[in-house]
Amino acid sequence: MQFSESWLRTFVNPPLSSEELSHLLTMAGLEVEEMTSVAPAFEKVVVGQVLTKDKHPDADRLNVLTVDVGQAEPLNIVCGAGNVTVGMKAPCALVGARLPGIEIKQAKVRGIASFGMMCSEKELGLAEDSAGLMVLVADAMVGQNIREHLDLDDHLITLKLTPNRSDCLSLYGIAREVAALTGAPLQAIPAASFKQADDQTRKIKVSAPAACPRYTGRVIAGVNAKAATPAWMVQRLERCGSRSISALVDVTNYVLLELGQPLHAFDLNKLDGDIEVRFARPGESLNLLNEQAVNLQDDMLVIADDKGPVALAGIMGGAGSAVDEATTDIFLESAFFAPGVIVGKSRRLGFSSDSAYRFERGVDFAATKSALDRATQLILDICGGQAGAVTEAQTELPARNPVKLRTSRVHRVLGVELDSLRILVILERLGMVSQAQGNEFSVTPPSYRFDIAIEEDLIEEVARVYGYENILPAPIQARMTILPQIEAERPLAKVRQTMVLRDYQETINYAFVEAAWERDLCGNAAPIALKNPIASQMSVMRSSLLGGLLAALRTNLARKQPRIRLFEIGGCFTAEAGTYAQNERLAGLAYGGVSSEQWGSPARNVDFYDVKGDIEALFAPRSLTFQAATYPASHPGRSARILLDGRAIGWIGELHPQWQQQYDLPQAVVWFEVELSALTQDRVPKLADISRFPPVRRDIAVLVDETVTVQSLLDGMRAAKAPNAVELALFDVYRGKGVEQNKKSLAFRVLLQDTQKTLTDNEIEENVARLVAALQRQGAQLRV
Repeated sequence: MQFSESWLRTFVNPPLSSEELSHLLTMAGLEVEEMTSVAPAFEKVVVGQVLTKDKHPDADRLNVLTVDVGQAEPLNIVCGAGNVTVGMKAPCALVGARLPGIEIKQAKVRGIASFGMMCSEKELGLAEDSAGLMVLVADAMVGQNIREHLDLDDHLITLKLTPNRSDCLSLYGIAREVAALTGAPLQAIPAASFKQADDQTRKIKVSAPAACPRYTGRVIAGVNAKAATPAWMVQRLERCGSRSISALVDVTNYVLLELGQPLHAFDLNKLDGDIEVRFARPGESLNLLNEQAVNLQDDMLVIADDKGPVALAGIMGGAGSAVDEATTDIFLESAFFAPGVIVGKSRRLGFSSDSAYRFERGVDFAATKSALDRATQLILDICGGQAGAVTEAQTELPARNPVKLRTSRVHRVLGVELDSLRILVILERLGMVSQAQGNEFSVTPPSYRFDIAIEEDLIEEVARVYGYENILPAPIQARMTILPQIEAERPLAKVRQTMVLRDYQETINYAFVEAAWERDLCGNAAPIALKNPIASQMSVMRSSLLGGLLAALRTNLARKQPRIRLFEIGGCFTAEAGTYAQNERLAGLAYGGVSSEQWGSPARNVDFYDVKGDIEALFAPRSLTFQAATYPASHPGRSARILLDGRAIGWIGELHPQWQQQYDLPQAVVWFEVELSALTQDRVPKLADISRFPPVRRDIAVLVDETVTVQSLLDGMRAAKAPNAVELALFDVYRGKGVEQNKKSLAFRVLLQDTQKTLTDNEIEENVARLVAALQRQGAQLRV
């Protein structure tokens, strides 16, 4: 919000410089985003009045003026402005004045001495261009410093307000805040004083009382819509970023900026029948003031007459009932609309308005009528007319429930000892009604504060007024103990470290994803949809981390990264039995070379078994099994379910060629996803003897059908429980000459060892025989 500092100081004028005031507001939570001067620096420019005007004898476009600048004698000034007239008042730069880019000196212009310069807005740095002299109002005091006359030492302050501080979307609201922060007196808005004509009214019907708890209006008859807006009002509007339109519209905009209450003026003669506040009906439409035609929806609140909608409540008026220069009678509206009814509507329609911006956040429902009276007084003063009585419809207004505040809690949160009296004074400065009960307060927020609901809100208010700069840092004093680390649980930091050591880099992605990702990659035709997505491509909650990893992969490929390893730890969301469940998972993917380009090993791309090794290292020393199974995201022949102790905990696979092509990936991607809970469970280390005797190695080669898996053979050998077998591993697979078709040769390495003695030949043969028998039960033939 942009406002004029000089306007603010008409309400509250603390003994602070502009810079100090700006710092005060920022430290109180009203961040000053920008502060600029309304005019560049210049001096010795005064209000001058043209007394005479004569043609220059040697130049057709120049005039010789005598100008009264408040000195003993008028000045002779040569001027070439086309709009100069006798009697007009305009800025006059005296000899020695320093204007932006120019210094005024006594000079001769075509042989005639000139003792100054009449100025335009451009020459004073107030405008980019101008067509002639700057015309001042007729009552300007001759000889007065132009900076004082035009209030050019003013500053424009722009606040970056947070959504909860709707009470500061007005000059009076900001002044109220400054008064609370500094203790400076707050000047009240002048009380309205005018006569009412009770016979000039318009009936009001509120058919949606929950959406519009309070609606007030007044007829003002006999106004002069062509009246000029006073210069002081135009100046204040412009310095707040609002252009002057007409006196009637300017008054409503002025009160909006002054008090934060949006108002609207209807042309009374364009209304048909009584006023009704209701929701739109099917098929209704409305042409707005911004020339936009709107097809109204049933959740849009409208102001209607007997013919239909005439305004979109709380957002914008309709063009059909707008005031113009022919307007003589108006109906002036001031209302309170529930924020939940207004929020999001203007965004849906593709535009914004000052009214919607305030109603969405909440306006002071107790000031509805006083704002109406303030606007009425200004209209009568400027446009004349006769004001009718106020017509009002009111239902249940928002409740302001008391909030408990404990002195001990203030001390604990802020770390500062504030006694009850100091806290009470701060709360009273903020306009809150407080009842002390020992060291506790029952605090009722004022009607304009929609952000005070819990004790922490009040503590924040106390801190703001007390001053964050007064809360000095202090050494931490706390009883600290080392938290126990359960050996059966693996810390997330260790999981991340393992992934990093395997050459993966962590990424963090949104939990909101495209619905197409869920359908294509997860086979999820009914993902959890968001009611109000922040973007069309982020409309559902993810049930897998794969989509975000693929998006990150594409981003890196677009930046010419040839080798990519990514992982993510995050939540995945599913709908189960009418409720929602969140499961934490770890997912990763690998793309490109198995290692960085180097001379020590031949280049090859990462494959399924490289990533399988990464997963096994991640779960070590626990053993995993991999069961061939299909998954929507994976290549049908290169996909497996990951099992731990017989329980499925995740998937591994190579990305399906269809999705590889669809996502423009030149090479294959290998990915995996596992449950984080399975990964963070660990085995408690157990003490075991280290054998001093050398191990014995035996190799067992067998022939099996192609359909027999290595895992089934390893499981069979482990089930045989050979007493001295400490390691069983596959070290060779052979197909080709000497092996029948549809057969394969598998070679297993067997390490045998005893911790107490060297194994005898008989013990070795007994262990081997037991393992061979287990293989033969699986249909294997010993290869000799």
